[in-house]
Amino acid sequence: MNAHPQPPFPDQQQPMPGLTSQMDPKPDHGETSYKGSGRLAGKKAVITGGDSGIGRAVAIAYAREGADVLIAYLNEHEDAEDTKRIVEEAGRKAVLVAGDIQTADHCRRIIDTAVKELGGIDILVNNAAHQATFSDIGDIPDEEWELTFKVNIHAMFYLTKAAVPHMKEGGSIINTASINSDNPNPSLLAYATTKGAIQNFTAGLAQMLAEKGIRANAVAPGPIWTPLIPSTMPADKVSNFGKQVPMKRPGQPAELATAYVMLADPLSSYVSGATIAVTGGKPIL
Repeated sequence: MNAHPQPPFPDQQQPMPGLTSQMDPKPDHGETSYKGSGRLAGKKAVITGGDSGIGRAVAIAYAREGADVLIAYLNEHEDAEDTKRIVEEAGRKAVLVAGDIQTADHCRRIIDTAVKELGGIDILVNNAAHQATFSDIGDIPDEEWELTFKVNIHAMFYLTKAAVPHMKEGGSIINTASINSDNPNPSLLAYATTKGAIQNFTAGLAQMLAEKGIRANAVAPGPIWTPLIPSTMPADKVSNFGKQVPMKRPGQPAELATAYVMLADPLSSYVSGATIAVTGGKPIL
């Protein structure tokens, strides 16, 4: 029997940005399965979108590998508190910062809070994202296009710019790209365009920061079962979400955690400028 939930799933929709508790089936973030081995002992990490989905799985894995974490999120306080509890159960410090990363000032506040509350920054995970589905370019409001760029790519620049002065040699920046970076879904035109920009930003950033000893890499997920899905896609798309990849199912957030751990691990000191695909068998070439 397959250990992971298989579509079709129950029809479901939520208002943006969605809540984990209302999803059926519930996503697996590694709450019971991820076992750490001290790979990030003493590290300090900032994770945007760390309240749920991929970000929660990364926060859990980092904490169990020995890192303290700051979890930045929009307004999903219930999810954020759950993640904080799991991090603290692992014996690590968790700091929550709510707010909208569209603004440069809030991005700087996230970094300033991490420096103050955690004592520094070793790892920055730029993971928070916005998406919405449209079938025609004429249906995409100008404001929606601008919002997607502000959340997905502008914030990444603001956060990275603010964090780098606080990062020492051995620091790691990990950006969440997407299979859409290379294989854009036309119904996610704005989102896919920003994900292509993220991959390009990461490649250039890796070269820019190499002399500082700071690495920059990206993870490119395929279809992953997170609150973003029922809150941004039509119900019929949600029920069969993930069937388009060779594994015929969406990935669970827990299945991405090891990629983020590997890229943050000091032993990966020669890995920079890379994009790690986690796509259920769908190639990125």
